[in-house]
Amino acid sequence: MKTYKSRDEVPVQETWDLTDIYPRQQDWEKDYDKVVKMAEELKTYEGAIASAQDLYDFLHLDEQCDYVFSKVYVYAMLLTDIDTRNAESQALLDRARQLSVKLQSATSFFMPFLLELDRKTLDSYIKQVKGLKYFEEDLYDSYRFKKHVLNKDKEEVLSQLGEALSSPGKTFGMINNADIKFGKVTNKEGEKVELTRGMYSQLIEDEDREVRKEAYKAYYEPYIQLQNTIASTLSSAIKNNAMTSTMRNYPSSLEKALFKDKVPTTVYDNLIKATKDNIEPFHQYMRVRKKILNLDELRAYDLNAPLVPGMKQDITFEEAYETMVNALAPLGSEYTDLLKYFKEHRYIDVRETPGKRSGAYNIGLYGVHPYVLLNHQDDLDSLFTLAHEMGHAMHSYYSSKYQPQITAGYTIFVAEVASTVNEILLIHYLLNNTKDREKKKHLLNHFIDQFRGTFFTQVMFSEFEQLVHDKAENGEPLNVTAFNNVYEKLFRQYNGEELVFDEEVKHGWSRIPHFYRPFYVYKYATGFASAILIADQLLAGNEEMKKSYLTFLKSGSSEDPLDLLKKTGVDLTSPEPIKHALTSFKGLIDEFSAMTDV
Repeated sequence: MKTYKSRDEVPVQETWDLTDIYPRQQDWEKDYDKVVKMAEELKTYEGAIASAQDLYDFLHLDEQCDYVFSKVYVYAMLLTDIDTRNAESQALLDRARQLSVKLQSATSFFMPFLLELDRKTLDSYIKQVKGLKYFEEDLYDSYRFKKHVLNKDKEEVLSQLGEALSSPGKTFGMINNADIKFGKVTNKEGEKVELTRGMYSQLIEDEDREVRKEAYKAYYEPYIQLQNTIASTLSSAIKNNAMTSTMRNYPSSLEKALFKDKVPTTVYDNLIKATKDNIEPFHQYMRVRKKILNLDELRAYDLNAPLVPGMKQDITFEEAYETMVNALAPLGSEYTDLLKYFKEHRYIDVRETPGKRSGAYNIGLYGVHPYVLLNHQDDLDSLFTLAHEMGHAMHSYYSSKYQPQITAGYTIFVAEVASTVNEILLIHYLLNNTKDREKKKHLLNHFIDQFRGTFFTQVMFSEFEQLVHDKAENGEPLNVTAFNNVYEKLFRQYNGEELVFDEEVKHGWSRIPHFYRPFYVYKYATGFASAILIADQLLAGNEEMKKSYLTFLKSGSSEDPLDLLKKTGVDLTSPEPIKHALTSFKGLIDEFSAMTDV
Protein backbone atom coordinates (compact mmCIF):
# COMPACT_ATOMS: atom_id res chain seq x y z
CA MET A 1 0.00 0.00 0.00
CA LYS A 2 1.40 3.36 -1.03
CA THR A 3 1.15 6.20 1.46
CA TYR A 4 0.95 9.82 0.37
CA LYS A 5 2.73 12.65 2.18
CA SER A 6 0.71 15.30 0.37
CA ARG A 7 -2.32 15.58 -1.87
CA ASP A 8 -0.12 16.65 -4.77
CA GLU A 9 1.28 13.10 -4.95
CA VAL A 10 -2.15 11.54 -5.58
CA PRO A 11 -3.02 10.79 -9.23
CA VAL A 12 -5.51 13.38 -10.48
CA GLN A 13 -7.88 10.62 -11.60
CA GLU A 14 -8.24 9.57 -7.95
CA THR A 15 -9.28 13.04 -6.77
CA TRP A 16 -12.56 14.94 -6.90
CA ASP A 17 -13.26 17.28 -9.79
CA LEU A 18 -14.90 20.16 -7.92
CA THR A 19 -15.07 22.23 -11.10
CA ASP A 20 -18.30 20.34 -11.82
CA ILE A 21 -19.81 22.53 -9.08
CA TYR A 22 -17.82 25.75 -9.60
CA PRO A 23 -15.13 26.16 -12.29
CA ARG A 24 -13.64 29.04 -10.27
CA GLN A 25 -13.95 30.30 -6.72
CA GLN A 26 -15.32 33.57 -8.11
CA ASP A 27 -18.35 31.55 -9.24
CA TRP A 28 -18.80 30.38 -5.65
CA GLU A 29 -18.66 33.99 -4.50
CA LYS A 30 -21.32 34.98 -7.04
CA ASP A 31 -23.66 32.26 -5.81
CA TYR A 32 -22.92 33.17 -2.21
CA ASP A 33 -23.99 36.76 -2.92
CA LYS A 34 -27.04 35.46 -4.78
CA VAL A 35 -28.13 33.44 -1.74
CA VAL A 36 -27.64 36.47 0.52
CA LYS A 37 -30.00 38.46 -1.72
CA MET A 38 -32.48 35.59 -1.91
CA ALA A 39 -32.48 35.30 1.89
CA GLU A 40 -33.25 39.02 2.15
CA GLU A 41 -36.08 38.63 -0.36
CA LEU A 42 -37.48 35.60 1.48
CA LYS A 43 -37.52 37.64 4.67
CA THR A 44 -39.82 40.21 3.01
CA TYR A 45 -42.57 37.59 2.82
CA GLU A 46 -42.92 37.59 6.59
CA GLY A 47 -46.39 38.85 7.33
CA ALA A 48 -46.96 39.42 3.61
CA ILE A 49 -48.35 36.10 2.34
CA ALA A 50 -51.95 37.07 1.74
CA SER A 51 -52.87 35.15 -1.40
CA ALA A 52 -52.32 31.91 -3.27
CA GLN A 53 -49.86 33.67 -5.58
CA ASP A 54 -47.89 35.02 -2.62
CA LEU A 55 -47.64 31.52 -1.19
CA TYR A 56 -46.45 30.06 -4.48
CA ASP A 57 -43.92 32.87 -5.04
CA PHE A 58 -42.43 32.30 -1.58
CA LEU A 59 -42.20 28.52 -1.96
CA HIS A 60 -40.75 28.78 -5.46
CA LEU A 61 -38.10 31.26 -4.34
CA ASP A 62 -37.31 29.15 -1.28
CA GLU A 63 -36.69 26.08 -3.46
CA GLN A 64 -34.50 28.06 -5.87
CA CYS A 65 -32.55 29.41 -2.91
CA ASP A 66 -32.11 25.92 -1.49
CA TYR A 67 -30.74 24.70 -4.82
CA VAL A 68 -28.10 27.42 -4.99
CA PHE A 69 -27.25 27.26 -1.29
CA SER A 70 -26.70 23.49 -1.49
CA LYS A 71 -24.01 24.06 -4.10
CA VAL A 72 -22.42 26.82 -2.01
CA TYR A 73 -22.36 24.68 1.13
CA VAL A 74 -21.32 21.37 -0.44
CA TYR A 75 -18.47 22.97 -2.39
CA ALA A 76 -17.07 24.54 0.78
CA MET A 77 -17.51 21.30 2.72
CA LEU A 78 -15.78 19.15 0.09
CA LEU A 79 -12.94 21.63 -0.24
CA THR A 80 -12.47 21.57 3.54
CA ASP A 81 -12.67 17.79 3.88
CA ILE A 82 -9.75 17.16 1.55
CA ASP A 83 -7.58 19.12 4.01
CA THR A 84 -9.20 20.11 7.31
CA ARG A 85 -6.08 22.13 8.18
CA ASN A 86 -6.55 24.59 5.32
CA ALA A 87 -7.56 27.96 6.79
CA GLU A 88 -8.95 29.32 3.51
CA SER A 89 -11.27 26.35 3.06
CA GLN A 90 -12.34 26.59 6.69
CA ALA A 91 -13.19 30.25 6.15
CA LEU A 92 -15.42 29.37 3.19
CA LEU A 93 -17.17 26.68 5.20
CA ASP A 94 -17.67 29.02 8.15
CA ARG A 95 -19.24 31.57 5.81
CA ALA A 96 -21.51 28.88 4.37
CA ARG A 97 -22.58 27.85 7.87
CA GLN A 98 -23.31 31.45 8.83
CA LEU A 99 -25.31 31.79 5.62
CA SER A 100 -27.28 28.70 6.62
CA VAL A 101 -28.21 30.39 9.90
CA LYS A 102 -29.19 33.53 7.99
CA LEU A 103 -31.43 31.47 5.72
CA GLN A 104 -33.05 29.64 8.61
CA SER A 105 -33.70 32.96 10.31
CA ALA A 106 -35.20 34.44 7.12
CA THR A 107 -37.64 31.55 6.71
CA SER A 108 -38.32 30.71 10.37
CA PHE A 109 -41.63 32.58 10.18
CA PHE A 110 -43.07 30.26 7.57
CA MET A 111 -43.88 27.12 9.53
CA PRO A 112 -45.76 29.02 12.29
CA PHE A 113 -47.59 30.96 9.55
CA LEU A 114 -48.55 27.81 7.68
CA LEU A 115 -49.82 26.03 10.77
CA GLU A 116 -51.93 29.02 11.73
CA LEU A 117 -53.44 29.07 8.24
CA ASP A 118 -56.93 27.63 8.10
CA ARG A 119 -57.00 24.29 6.29
CA LYS A 120 -59.86 25.44 4.04
CA THR A 121 -57.87 28.49 3.03
CA LEU A 122 -54.90 26.32 2.09
CA ASP A 123 -57.21 24.04 0.09
CA SER A 124 -58.52 27.02 -1.85
CA TYR A 125 -55.01 28.38 -2.46
CA ILE A 126 -53.89 25.08 -3.98
CA LYS A 127 -56.88 25.11 -6.33
CA GLN A 128 -56.24 28.73 -7.39
CA VAL A 129 -52.57 28.47 -8.44
CA LYS A 130 -51.55 25.47 -10.53
CA GLY A 131 -47.94 25.62 -9.36
CA LEU A 132 -48.94 24.94 -5.74
CA LYS A 133 -49.86 21.37 -6.67
CA TYR A 134 -46.12 20.68 -6.75
CA PHE A 135 -45.83 21.67 -3.08
CA GLU A 136 -49.16 20.16 -1.96
CA GLU A 137 -47.92 17.00 -0.26
CA ASP A 138 -45.21 18.85 1.67
CA LEU A 139 -47.67 21.52 2.77
CA TYR A 140 -50.17 19.03 4.10
CA ASP A 141 -47.47 16.90 5.70
CA SER A 142 -46.33 19.99 7.61
CA TYR A 143 -49.58 19.94 9.57
CA ARG A 144 -48.26 16.87 11.39
CA PHE A 145 -45.73 19.18 13.05
CA LYS A 146 -48.37 21.60 14.31
CA LYS A 147 -47.93 20.85 18.00
CA HIS A 148 -44.14 20.80 17.65
CA VAL A 149 -43.71 24.22 16.06
CA LEU A 150 -43.23 27.20 18.35
CA ASN A 151 -44.48 30.72 17.85
CA LYS A 152 -42.71 32.99 15.36
CA ASP A 153 -40.46 34.70 17.90
CA LYS A 154 -39.28 31.46 19.50
CA GLU A 155 -38.68 29.84 16.10
CA GLU A 156 -36.51 32.79 15.08
CA VAL A 157 -34.53 32.60 18.31
CA LEU A 158 -33.95 28.87 17.79
CA SER A 159 -32.83 29.42 14.21
CA GLN A 160 -30.36 32.08 15.36
CA LEU A 161 -29.06 29.65 17.98
CA GLY A 162 -28.59 26.98 15.33
CA GLU A 163 -24.84 27.42 15.01
CA ALA A 164 -24.35 27.50 18.79
CA LEU A 165 -26.49 24.39 19.31
CA SER A 166 -24.50 22.49 16.67
CA SER A 167 -21.11 23.60 18.04
CA PRO A 168 -20.52 20.43 20.15
CA GLY A 169 -20.56 18.30 17.02
CA LYS A 170 -18.40 20.79 15.16
CA THR A 171 -15.95 20.90 18.06
CA PHE A 172 -15.69 17.12 18.22
CA GLY A 173 -15.14 17.04 14.46
CA MET A 174 -12.18 19.38 14.77
CA ILE A 175 -10.77 17.41 17.71
CA ASN A 176 -11.23 14.11 15.91
CA ASN A 177 -10.09 15.09 12.43
CA ALA A 178 -7.56 17.87 12.88
CA ASP A 179 -6.19 17.97 16.42
CA ILE A 180 -5.88 14.41 17.70
CA LYS A 181 -2.39 12.94 17.55
CA PHE A 182 -2.20 9.23 18.16
CA GLY A 183 0.48 7.45 20.13
CA LYS A 184 3.57 5.81 18.69
CA VAL A 185 3.74 2.36 17.11
CA THR A 186 6.62 0.29 15.77
CA ASN A 187 6.89 0.07 11.99
CA LYS A 188 8.40 -2.82 10.03
CA GLU A 189 11.83 -1.23 10.26
CA GLY A 190 11.60 -1.23 14.05
CA GLU A 191 11.22 2.55 14.23
CA LYS A 192 8.67 4.34 16.39
CA VAL A 193 6.25 6.33 14.23
CA GLU A 194 3.01 8.16 14.94
CA LEU A 195 -0.08 6.05 14.29
CA THR A 196 -2.56 7.20 11.63
CA ARG A 197 -6.14 6.03 11.20
CA GLY A 198 -5.23 4.24 8.01
CA MET A 199 -2.36 2.44 9.73
CA TYR A 200 -4.63 1.51 12.62
CA SER A 201 -7.20 -0.16 10.39
CA GLN A 202 -4.42 -2.42 9.12
CA LEU A 203 -2.46 -2.97 12.34
CA ILE A 204 -5.52 -3.96 14.37
CA GLU A 205 -5.93 -6.87 11.95
CA ASP A 206 -2.29 -7.93 12.15
CA GLU A 207 -1.65 -11.60 12.91
CA ASP A 208 0.92 -10.60 15.57
CA ARG A 209 -0.94 -10.01 18.82
CA GLU A 210 1.68 -7.62 20.19
CA VAL A 211 1.33 -5.45 17.07
CA ARG A 212 -2.45 -5.34 17.58
CA LYS A 213 -2.09 -4.52 21.26
CA GLU A 214 0.39 -1.71 20.63
CA ALA A 215 -1.85 -0.19 17.94
CA TYR A 216 -4.94 -0.48 20.16
CA LYS A 217 -3.26 1.26 23.08
CA ALA A 218 -1.82 3.99 20.84
CA TYR A 219 -5.18 4.59 19.14
CA TYR A 220 -7.07 5.07 22.40
CA GLU A 221 -4.33 7.11 24.07
CA PRO A 222 -5.50 10.58 22.91
CA TYR A 223 -9.17 9.80 23.56
CA ILE A 224 -8.38 8.86 27.15
CA GLN A 225 -6.19 11.94 27.54
CA LEU A 226 -9.07 14.10 26.27
CA GLN A 227 -11.82 12.14 27.99
CA ASN A 228 -13.15 15.05 30.06
CA THR A 229 -13.18 17.43 27.11
CA ILE A 230 -14.94 14.92 24.87
CA ALA A 231 -17.39 13.97 27.63
CA SER A 232 -18.28 17.63 28.04
CA THR A 233 -18.74 17.99 24.29
CA LEU A 234 -20.95 14.89 23.99
CA SER A 235 -22.91 15.82 27.11
CA SER A 236 -23.64 19.25 25.63
CA ALA A 237 -24.80 17.72 22.35
CA ILE A 238 -27.16 15.33 24.15
CA LYS A 239 -28.51 18.02 26.49
CA ASN A 240 -29.07 20.39 23.56
CA ASN A 241 -31.04 17.68 21.81
CA ALA A 242 -33.06 16.88 24.92
CA MET A 243 -33.78 20.56 25.50
CA THR A 244 -35.01 21.23 21.96
CA SER A 245 -37.10 18.04 22.07
CA THR A 246 -38.83 19.27 25.23
CA MET A 247 -39.27 22.77 23.82
CA ARG A 248 -40.96 21.30 20.76
CA ASN A 249 -43.32 19.18 22.86
CA TYR A 250 -42.00 15.75 21.97
CA PRO A 251 -42.41 13.04 24.63
CA SER A 252 -38.72 12.17 24.24
CA SER A 253 -35.63 12.82 22.14
CA LEU A 254 -36.13 9.44 20.49
CA GLU A 255 -39.66 10.28 19.38
CA LYS A 256 -38.46 13.60 18.00
CA ALA A 257 -35.82 11.78 15.96
CA LEU A 258 -38.31 9.25 14.56
CA PHE A 259 -41.22 11.65 13.96
CA LYS A 260 -40.15 13.09 10.62
CA ASP A 261 -39.85 9.65 9.00
CA LYS A 262 -43.12 8.45 10.58
CA VAL A 263 -41.24 5.61 12.23
CA PRO A 264 -42.94 4.33 15.39
CA THR A 265 -40.79 3.69 18.46
CA THR A 266 -41.73 0.01 18.16
CA VAL A 267 -39.29 -0.24 15.22
CA TYR A 268 -36.46 0.94 17.50
CA ASP A 269 -37.61 -1.22 20.40
CA ASN A 270 -38.08 -4.30 18.17
CA LEU A 271 -34.54 -3.91 16.89
CA ILE A 272 -32.96 -3.87 20.36
CA LYS A 273 -35.22 -6.53 21.89
CA ALA A 274 -35.00 -8.99 18.99
CA THR A 275 -31.22 -8.63 18.91
CA LYS A 276 -30.73 -9.18 22.63
CA ASP A 277 -33.20 -12.08 22.63
CA ASN A 278 -31.14 -13.75 19.90
CA ILE A 279 -27.65 -12.75 21.02
CA GLU A 280 -26.40 -16.27 21.80
CA PRO A 281 -24.98 -16.98 18.30
CA PHE A 282 -22.89 -13.83 18.68
CA HIS A 283 -21.57 -15.07 22.02
CA GLN A 284 -20.93 -18.42 20.30
CA TYR A 285 -18.81 -16.58 17.75
CA MET A 286 -16.74 -15.05 20.55
CA ARG A 287 -16.05 -18.53 21.90
CA VAL A 288 -15.11 -19.73 18.41
CA ARG A 289 -12.79 -16.75 17.96
CA LYS A 290 -11.06 -17.39 21.30
CA LYS A 291 -10.56 -21.06 20.52
CA ILE A 292 -9.22 -20.55 17.00
CA LEU A 293 -6.78 -17.90 18.21
CA ASN A 294 -5.75 -20.30 21.00
CA LEU A 295 -5.99 -17.59 23.65
CA ASP A 296 -6.30 -17.89 27.40
CA GLU A 297 -7.99 -14.49 27.37
CA LEU A 298 -9.89 -12.85 24.53
CA ARG A 299 -9.43 -9.07 24.53
CA ALA A 300 -10.80 -6.16 22.49
CA TYR A 301 -7.69 -5.98 20.33
CA ASP A 302 -8.28 -9.62 19.33
CA LEU A 303 -11.69 -8.98 17.79
CA ASN A 304 -10.31 -8.01 14.37
CA ALA A 305 -7.48 -10.53 14.25
CA PRO A 306 -7.70 -12.83 11.21
CA LEU A 307 -8.98 -16.27 12.10
CA VAL A 308 -7.55 -17.71 8.89
CA PRO A 309 -3.81 -16.80 8.87
CA GLY A 310 -1.96 -15.79 5.74
CA MET A 311 -5.01 -14.59 3.85
CA LYS A 312 -4.31 -10.88 3.94
CA GLN A 313 -4.01 -9.55 0.40
CA ASP A 314 -3.35 -6.26 -1.31
CA ILE A 315 -6.23 -5.13 -3.50
CA THR A 316 -5.46 -2.07 -5.58
CA PHE A 317 -8.17 0.50 -6.13
CA GLU A 318 -8.40 -0.54 -9.80
CA GLU A 319 -8.86 -4.19 -8.82
CA ALA A 320 -11.37 -3.28 -6.13
CA TYR A 321 -13.46 -1.26 -8.53
CA GLU A 322 -13.54 -3.99 -11.16
CA THR A 323 -14.46 -6.60 -8.55
CA MET A 324 -17.27 -4.42 -7.20
CA VAL A 325 -18.71 -3.84 -10.68
CA ASN A 326 -18.71 -7.58 -11.39
CA ALA A 327 -20.30 -8.36 -8.03
CA LEU A 328 -23.18 -5.98 -8.68
CA ALA A 329 -24.14 -7.60 -11.98
CA PRO A 330 -27.46 -8.88 -10.47
CA LEU A 331 -28.59 -5.22 -10.49
CA GLY A 332 -28.27 -5.01 -14.27
CA SER A 333 -25.98 -3.42 -16.85
CA GLU A 334 -27.48 0.08 -16.51
CA TYR A 335 -26.42 0.09 -12.85
CA THR A 336 -22.90 -1.21 -13.47
CA ASP A 337 -22.28 1.03 -16.50
CA LEU A 338 -23.10 4.05 -14.36
CA LEU A 339 -20.58 2.91 -11.76
CA LYS A 340 -17.89 2.85 -14.44
CA TYR A 341 -18.91 6.34 -15.53
CA PHE A 342 -18.63 7.67 -11.96
CA LYS A 343 -15.03 6.49 -11.74
CA GLU A 344 -14.04 7.87 -15.14
CA HIS A 345 -15.49 11.29 -14.32
CA ARG A 346 -13.85 11.73 -10.91
CA TYR A 347 -16.84 11.52 -8.60
CA ILE A 348 -14.58 9.80 -6.03
CA ASP A 349 -11.74 11.11 -3.84
CA VAL A 350 -9.78 7.94 -3.14
CA ARG A 351 -6.65 8.28 -1.00
CA GLU A 352 -5.79 9.08 2.61
CA THR A 353 -3.64 12.20 2.82
CA PRO A 354 -2.55 14.39 5.76
CA GLY A 355 -5.39 16.50 7.12
CA LYS A 356 -8.07 14.77 5.06
CA ARG A 357 -11.32 14.01 6.84
CA SER A 358 -11.34 10.46 8.18
CA GLY A 359 -13.74 7.70 7.18
CA ALA A 360 -15.89 7.63 4.08
CA TYR A 361 -19.13 9.17 2.88
CA ASN A 362 -21.31 10.01 -0.11
CA ILE A 363 -23.12 13.28 -0.63
CA GLY A 364 -25.61 13.79 -3.41
CA LEU A 365 -25.82 17.25 -4.94
CA TYR A 366 -29.01 17.84 -6.88
CA GLY A 367 -28.38 19.21 -10.36
CA VAL A 368 -24.71 18.16 -10.29
CA HIS A 369 -23.89 14.58 -9.20
CA PRO A 370 -22.84 12.55 -6.14
CA TYR A 371 -19.42 12.96 -4.52
CA VAL A 372 -17.80 10.08 -2.64
CA LEU A 373 -15.01 10.45 -0.08
CA LEU A 374 -12.80 7.44 0.64
CA ASN A 375 -9.54 6.80 2.51
CA HIS A 376 -8.73 3.68 0.47
CA GLN A 377 -6.12 1.36 1.97
CA ASP A 378 -5.84 -1.32 -0.78
CA ASP A 379 -7.32 -4.08 1.36
CA LEU A 380 -10.51 -6.13 1.71
CA ASP A 381 -12.11 -3.68 4.14
CA SER A 382 -11.56 -0.86 1.66
CA LEU A 383 -13.19 -2.95 -1.07
CA PHE A 384 -16.31 -3.27 1.07
CA THR A 385 -16.24 0.43 1.97
CA LEU A 386 -16.09 1.23 -1.74
CA ALA A 387 -19.11 -0.96 -2.47
CA HIS A 388 -20.96 0.58 0.47
CA GLU A 389 -20.41 4.20 -0.54
CA MET A 390 -21.11 3.56 -4.20
CA GLY A 391 -24.47 2.13 -3.13
CA HIS A 392 -25.22 5.49 -1.55
CA ALA A 393 -23.94 7.28 -4.66
CA MET A 394 -26.19 5.28 -6.99
CA HIS A 395 -29.16 5.93 -4.71
CA SER A 396 -28.38 9.66 -4.86
CA TYR A 397 -27.93 9.60 -8.62
CA TYR A 398 -31.13 7.69 -9.34
CA SER A 399 -33.25 9.75 -6.96
CA SER A 400 -31.95 13.01 -8.42
CA LYS A 401 -32.51 11.83 -11.98
CA TYR A 402 -36.02 10.48 -11.53
CA GLN A 403 -37.44 12.80 -8.87
CA PRO A 404 -38.09 16.54 -8.84
CA GLN A 405 -36.03 18.57 -6.40
CA ILE A 406 -38.71 18.48 -3.70
CA THR A 407 -38.60 14.64 -3.39
CA ALA A 408 -35.09 13.88 -4.66
CA GLY A 409 -33.50 13.69 -1.22
CA TYR A 410 -34.09 10.25 0.26
CA THR A 411 -34.34 9.96 4.02
CA ILE A 412 -31.48 8.64 6.11
CA PHE A 413 -33.77 5.83 7.28
CA VAL A 414 -33.65 4.14 3.87
CA ALA A 415 -30.13 5.30 2.97
CA GLU A 416 -28.31 2.33 4.49
CA VAL A 417 -30.35 -0.17 2.51
CA ALA A 418 -28.77 0.75 -0.82
CA SER A 419 -25.24 0.66 0.58
CA THR A 420 -25.65 -2.62 2.40
CA VAL A 421 -27.32 -4.46 -0.49
CA ASN A 422 -24.09 -3.77 -2.38
CA GLU A 423 -22.00 -5.23 0.44
CA ILE A 424 -24.13 -8.37 0.66
CA LEU A 425 -23.95 -8.92 -3.10
CA LEU A 426 -20.17 -8.40 -2.96
CA ILE A 427 -19.54 -10.96 -0.23
CA HIS A 428 -21.66 -13.58 -2.00
CA TYR A 429 -19.82 -12.89 -5.26
CA LEU A 430 -16.45 -13.36 -3.56
CA LEU A 431 -17.59 -16.54 -1.80
CA ASN A 432 -19.06 -18.01 -4.99
CA ASN A 433 -15.94 -17.25 -7.02
CA THR A 434 -13.45 -18.69 -4.55
CA LYS A 435 -12.48 -22.35 -4.76
CA ASP A 436 -9.68 -22.20 -2.21
CA ARG A 437 -11.04 -23.55 1.09
CA GLU A 438 -8.87 -21.34 3.28
CA LYS A 439 -9.77 -18.21 1.34
CA LYS A 440 -13.46 -19.12 1.56
CA LYS A 441 -13.13 -19.49 5.33
CA HIS A 442 -11.45 -16.10 5.44
CA LEU A 443 -14.26 -14.49 3.43
CA LEU A 444 -16.90 -16.18 5.53
CA ASN A 445 -15.20 -14.80 8.63
CA HIS A 446 -15.14 -11.37 7.00
CA PHE A 447 -18.89 -11.60 6.40
CA ILE A 448 -19.41 -12.52 10.05
CA ASP A 449 -17.29 -9.58 11.18
CA GLN A 450 -19.15 -7.30 8.79
CA PHE A 451 -22.35 -8.49 10.45
CA ARG A 452 -20.80 -7.75 13.82
CA GLY A 453 -19.79 -4.20 12.84
CA THR A 454 -22.81 -3.20 10.79
CA PHE A 455 -25.47 -4.87 12.88
CA PHE A 456 -24.55 -5.88 16.44
CA THR A 457 -22.27 -2.93 17.14
CA GLN A 458 -24.81 -0.46 15.75
CA VAL A 459 -27.60 -1.96 17.86
CA MET A 460 -25.35 -1.59 20.91
CA PHE A 461 -24.64 2.03 19.94
CA SER A 462 -28.38 2.58 19.52
CA GLU A 463 -29.10 1.34 23.01
CA PHE A 464 -26.27 3.50 24.36
CA GLU A 465 -27.87 6.58 22.76
CA GLN A 466 -31.25 5.70 24.20
CA LEU A 467 -29.88 5.22 27.71
CA VAL A 468 -27.77 8.40 27.83
CA HIS A 469 -30.62 10.48 26.43
CA ASP A 470 -32.88 8.99 29.11
CA LYS A 471 -30.35 10.17 31.69
CA ALA A 472 -30.34 13.68 30.24
CA GLU A 473 -34.13 13.79 30.21
CA ASN A 474 -34.24 12.61 33.82
CA GLY A 475 -31.78 15.28 34.93
CA GLU A 476 -29.02 12.76 35.72
CA PRO A 477 -25.36 13.81 35.29
CA LEU A 478 -23.59 13.05 32.02
CA ASN A 479 -19.83 12.92 32.55
CA VAL A 480 -16.95 10.56 31.90
CA THR A 481 -18.04 8.18 34.66
CA ALA A 482 -21.64 8.04 33.44
CA PHE A 483 -20.64 7.43 29.82
CA ASN A 484 -18.04 4.83 30.81
CA ASN A 485 -20.47 2.93 33.01
CA VAL A 486 -23.22 2.76 30.39
CA TYR A 487 -20.83 1.84 27.59
CA GLU A 488 -18.98 -0.85 29.54
CA LYS A 489 -22.20 -2.50 30.75
CA LEU A 490 -23.58 -2.68 27.22
CA PHE A 491 -20.27 -3.90 25.79
CA ARG A 492 -20.31 -6.77 28.26
CA GLN A 493 -23.94 -7.66 27.51
CA TYR A 494 -23.46 -7.70 23.75
CA ASN A 495 -20.03 -9.34 23.57
CA GLY A 496 -20.49 -11.94 26.28
CA GLU A 497 -18.42 -13.37 29.09
CA GLU A 498 -15.48 -14.54 26.97
CA LEU A 499 -14.15 -11.02 26.57
CA VAL A 500 -11.66 -9.73 29.16
CA PHE A 501 -11.85 -5.96 29.49
CA ASP A 502 -8.94 -3.59 29.12
CA GLU A 503 -9.25 -0.06 30.48
CA GLU A 504 -9.68 1.33 26.97
CA VAL A 505 -12.93 -0.57 26.30
CA LYS A 506 -15.16 1.62 28.42
CA HIS A 507 -13.91 4.73 26.59
CA GLY A 508 -15.27 3.47 23.27
CA TRP A 509 -18.07 6.05 23.26
CA SER A 510 -15.55 8.90 23.05
CA ARG A 511 -14.48 8.15 19.47
CA ILE A 512 -17.90 7.81 17.75
CA PRO A 513 -18.79 10.82 15.53
CA HIS A 514 -22.30 9.49 14.89
CA PHE A 515 -23.30 10.15 18.50
CA TYR A 516 -23.46 13.82 17.49
CA ARG A 517 -26.26 12.92 15.08
CA PRO A 518 -28.86 11.64 17.56
CA PHE A 519 -30.48 8.27 16.88
CA TYR A 520 -28.84 7.81 13.50
CA VAL A 521 -26.91 4.57 13.94
CA TYR A 522 -29.92 2.29 14.40
CA LYS A 523 -30.58 2.83 10.70
CA TYR A 524 -27.40 0.91 9.86
CA ALA A 525 -28.87 -2.13 11.61
CA THR A 526 -32.38 -1.86 10.15
CA GLY A 527 -30.79 -1.18 6.76
CA PHE A 528 -28.60 -4.26 7.09
CA ALA A 529 -31.55 -6.48 7.99
CA SER A 530 -33.56 -5.07 5.08
CA ALA A 531 -30.63 -5.57 2.71
CA ILE A 532 -30.32 -9.25 3.58
CA LEU A 533 -33.94 -9.87 2.58
CA ILE A 534 -33.56 -7.90 -0.66
CA ALA A 535 -30.16 -9.38 -1.60
CA ASP A 536 -31.40 -12.94 -1.02
CA GLN A 537 -34.07 -12.36 -3.66
CA LEU A 538 -31.70 -10.64 -6.09
CA LEU A 539 -29.23 -13.50 -5.83
CA ALA A 540 -32.04 -15.96 -6.50
CA GLY A 541 -32.59 -14.16 -9.81
CA ASN A 542 -35.96 -12.68 -8.83
CA GLU A 543 -36.64 -10.22 -11.67
CA GLU A 544 -39.58 -8.68 -9.82
CA MET A 545 -37.31 -7.90 -6.90
CA LYS A 546 -34.73 -6.31 -9.21
CA LYS A 547 -37.45 -4.15 -10.74
CA SER A 548 -38.98 -3.15 -7.39
CA TYR A 549 -35.55 -2.49 -5.85
CA LEU A 550 -34.43 -0.21 -8.70
CA THR A 551 -37.78 1.57 -8.41
CA PHE A 552 -37.03 1.99 -4.71
CA LEU A 553 -33.66 3.59 -5.57
CA LYS A 554 -35.38 5.98 -7.96
CA SER A 555 -38.11 6.98 -5.51
CA GLY A 556 -36.24 9.45 -3.30
CA SER A 557 -38.65 10.60 -0.61
CA SER A 558 -41.76 10.39 -2.80
CA GLU A 559 -43.36 8.13 -0.16
CA ASP A 560 -42.84 7.48 3.54
CA PRO A 561 -39.71 5.34 4.07
CA LEU A 562 -41.48 2.39 5.67
CA ASP A 563 -43.93 2.31 2.74
CA LEU A 564 -41.08 2.44 0.21
CA LEU A 565 -39.45 -0.55 1.88
CA LYS A 566 -42.71 -2.48 2.03
CA LYS A 567 -42.79 -2.37 -1.76
CA THR A 568 -39.62 -4.48 -1.74
CA GLY A 569 -41.23 -6.93 0.70
CA VAL A 570 -39.55 -5.57 3.84
CA ASP A 571 -41.85 -4.63 6.74
CA LEU A 572 -39.84 -3.12 9.59
CA THR A 573 -42.91 -2.50 11.74
CA SER A 574 -42.61 -6.23 12.40
CA PRO A 575 -39.61 -7.85 14.11
CA GLU A 576 -39.49 -10.47 11.34
CA PRO A 577 -36.78 -8.80 9.18
CA ILE A 578 -34.56 -8.55 12.28
CA LYS A 579 -35.22 -12.19 13.18
CA HIS A 580 -34.51 -13.23 9.59
CA ALA A 581 -31.16 -11.45 9.70
CA LEU A 582 -30.25 -13.05 13.03
CA THR A 583 -31.21 -16.48 11.68
CA SER A 584 -28.89 -15.83 8.74
CA PHE A 585 -26.13 -14.90 11.17
CA LYS A 586 -26.58 -18.16 13.10
CA GLY A 587 -26.25 -20.03 9.81
CA LEU A 588 -22.98 -18.26 9.10
CA ILE A 589 -21.62 -19.14 12.53
CA ASP A 590 -22.62 -22.78 12.16
CA GLU A 591 -21.06 -22.99 8.68
CA PHE A 592 -17.85 -21.31 9.82
CA SER A 593 -17.61 -23.54 12.89
CA ALA A 594 -18.02 -26.64 10.71
CA MET A 595 -15.34 -25.48 8.26
CA THR A 596 -12.89 -24.73 11.06
CA ASP A 597 -13.71 -27.87 13.07
CA VAL A 598 -14.48 -25.83 16.22
